[in-house]
Amino acid sequence: MDDGLRTLKRSHEHEQGAGPSAGSIFPLGTDEEPTALPADDATLTETPPLDNSRALALADFAPVATGPVDAALRWAYRIGVPGALLAAPFRKPARLRLLATVESPLAGDRAAGMALRSGHFLVHGVRAPIAQMDFSSSARLTPPFARVVHGFSWLRDLSCAASREQGVPAAERVILAWLDANAPPRSGGAVADLGAHFAHIGRGPAWTVECAGQRLLAWLVHAPLVLSGANERLRPRVLEAIAATARWLDRHVERAEDGLGALTGWCAIVAAGLLLPDGRPRRLFGEAGLLRALGEAVSDDGGMLSRSPLAQMDAIALLIDLRACYEAVKRTPPRALDTMLAMLLPPLLALRHGDGGLGSWQGAGATSAATLAALVGASGVRARPGKDMRQWGYQHVAHGKSVLQFDAAPPPRRRHARFGCASTLAFEFSQGQHRIIVNCGGAALAGGQVPARIEQGLRATAAHSTLVLDDANSTAVLIKGEIGKGVEEVDITRAVIEQPARRNGQPGRKGTRLEACHDGYASRFALIHRRILVLSEDGRELRGEDVLDPAGKRGQRGKIGFAIRFHIGPGIELGLSEDRRGAGLALPDGSYWQLRLGGEDSELAIEESLWVDGQGRPQPIQQLVVEGLASRSGGHFPWLLKQMG
Repeated sequence: MDDGLRTLKRSHEHEQGAGPSAGSIFPLGTDEEPTALPADDATLTETPPLDNSRALALADFAPVATGPVDAALRWAYRIGVPGALLAAPFRKPARLRLLATVESPLAGDRAAGMALRSGHFLVHGVRAPIAQMDFSSSARLTPPFARVVHGFSWLRDLSCAASREQGVPAAERVILAWLDANAPPRSGGAVADLGAHFAHIGRGPAWTVECAGQRLLAWLVHAPLVLSGANERLRPRVLEAIAATARWLDRHVERAEDGLGALTGWCAIVAAGLLLPDGRPRRLFGEAGLLRALGEAVSDDGGMLSRSPLAQMDAIALLIDLRACYEAVKRTPPRALDTMLAMLLPPLLALRHGDGGLGSWQGAGATSAATLAALVGASGVRARPGKDMRQWGYQHVAHGKSVLQFDAAPPPRRRHARFGCASTLAFEFSQGQHRIIVNCGGAALAGGQVPARIEQGLRATAAHSTLVLDDANSTAVLIKGEIGKGVEEVDITRAVIEQPARRNGQPGRKGTRLEACHDGYASRFALIHRRILVLSEDGRELRGEDVLDPAGKRGQRGKIGFAIRFHIGPGIELGLSEDRRGAGLALPDGSYWQLRLGGEDSELAIEESLWVDGQGRPQPIQQLVVEGLASRSGGHFPWLLKQMG
């Protein structure tokens, strides 16, 4: 399962507190400027490892144990023997139809569904008339529109915005236009062999494995919207399109672009095997591929290898829909489906802030609390947020009303990246309903209200709350969501700090300390970026230190420009202190926080920034920036974020 995982090394020397900055621990509950203290002023307790009994056994993803007959059927179907011949060799193939009606617990976007009824697609706040939409696979659509139009995710939106009778006309209008744009021309009033045509298309964004799988699964799950209308000629066309797409996926699913694409394709194949006649060979073939894809797409702690919250949500939604297909035909799904759902939820919940929504990581916007709650409810899984998700790469700390999220891993590998971001050692911080420190996010939503031209900028290191050297990304950001060279290794330690009581009778305090470093700037600037974050037990104080260590034994001469960026959440008013070494943050609820710098040479400035919400709407925000020149031989920059009063 760990094939393709990024490297996450933990140095024994680092864990013991050695090294240039490993012994820097910040005192809790003090008002002085942040400074580094010797390690003996506090006691560190290493967080205990996860119980190995909770780890997922690889056997859970082995093909379902079957007899020799099922094994032979699976093998024969894999090499191309028609399913109808294998299922019933002594009778003619059954009439093409659906065997059951699926009732998915997942709900769509009601606003988008109402827009469809009025004749428009509504994608991330942008309306597009259906009458003017180019449905052909070669059409130049932005990625969000391509996913909706060719993936038919709009069927879920329509199903929650209208009754079947009200929604059928809008669904028929769109699917008829799509079939006309992707089917061969009529000859003598009859449609040419649609199945053969579909088998030979396979080009354009509509015919990636992921998009074809999304479309097929949507047609099967929401079949009443596209098969129960008054247009009698449309029903056989849709059924043939379903069968042809399933055949296309049978042949091409092994060529999926990444783990989520493969998972989507296999889920659609299994669903077709469950709901189409003579589907037993296809189901057996699909189940084996699905279980293999689950094992290859997800890390041991339940996080998708793309490290994307959106991909994590998509994977959960796929398994929920597939489970509904099993329920529709009254079959018991493989145990791995429930096992995987139980694994996928804790990592996702680790990125949930106090307002119930998700943080902005790896291209995702700030997914709303309502969207996340609906997905969790539909899964039927009750889980707590994961804390120390070392393989997925995110650390979660919750104290008092505060939540800290920390990206302590390299970006996803190139073959897994979807909208890969150079966000290593960035963090987000919230208290209650208010997000105080955020990342810009939203690269995956570019092409809606977010302009497509700034997509790469939203994936850059500067779009995240972390340190940037010489305006360079810690990992190269390439086109089409890909990631280049940069961060390869991240060391991470997590410990509980217990500060002893003071001589003046002031009680001791506790906190959680995270320390991580990455090598993204080592080859270019011979510097290692190390970040230490300490969140107090009451959640009212976050102390941090950004450290630059020389990558070799001897530091280089000269200086290099650096910037530490704190993107401030929406609705927060900022004001700089007179000495420009501090800033006040007035939250909408009336609470007041202060950011204060340590050291002597750095100053704060306020600059404009951008934050993308869960609906894909860009919101103007501000950022606090620490800029200056750092010695090529290293340096450290402490800071303190504290609630006042």
